[in-house]
Amino acid sequence: MSNASEVTQDFLDSAQYRTESILLYENVYGEDFVSPGGRGMARELIGRMHLPAESRVLDVGCGLGGSAFVMAREFDLRVDGIDLSKNMLEIANRKLEAHGLAEKVNLEWGDCLELDCDNCYEAIYSRDVFLHIHDKKRLFSVLLGALRPGGQLLFTDYCCGPEPWADDFTQYVSDRGYDLHTPEKYRELIADAGFTKVIAEDISKRFIEILRVDLERIAGSGLEPPVRDKLAQSWQQKLERSLGGDHRWGLFSARK
Repeated sequence: MSNASEVTQDFLDSAQYRTESILLYENVYGEDFVSPGGRGMARELIGRMHLPAESRVLDVGCGLGGSAFVMAREFDLRVDGIDLSKNMLEIANRKLEAHGLAEKVNLEWGDCLELDCDNCYEAIYSRDVFLHIHDKKRLFSVLLGALRPGGQLLFTDYCCGPEPWADDFTQYVSDRGYDLHTPEKYRELIADAGFTKVIAEDISKRFIEILRVDLERIAGSGLEPPVRDKLAQSWQQKLERSLGGDHRWGLFSARK
């Protein structure tokens, strides 16, 4: 397992989120997205929050801005998006300008562990970001403080099965610098921070379905064969780890 100090902007932008890698993720997940399920999954999860128009939302790890754009355009929400990857934000802000949503969406560099905002948001939303953050206790404490009373937290994240893990999954987690927990442990961490009405769902079956669709999309893509084959291999390995039970996917919601 990598140390928390390794998960910095420089580490992300020089490894998993190099510009060429970001564009490959978008090729799989769909325009403006770098998280499983793309636009359809984002629309579904945003709808679950049932937020009134003009509600203020913090999108933690906003990526290419896809979820923020859906929130603004389809749900009439105001969104502040932050991300630790400068490569990601450079592309995202070009997209924001092209979409003409600057009056409702703001995307900027930010570390969610350093939020300086008390009682600011009706909701905090995040997609597969907290795996990068090792200090989960601090994370959920900061997020709780940023929510207004009655505000809600909703996020998905990569999770894991109980240890011991297979060697290839252990290596995968170490190489990426991830900090993973079982859905049950995540529930405890969220509740311990002071959140109420905590719901933790293991949605790994949904993840497996998405991975299979992704593999079909990769196979039919216009990518050059060496790039396409390497990408397909990576996705196939992820599918096998998920089928084996080590790699899981969780959906979490809670209230302040």
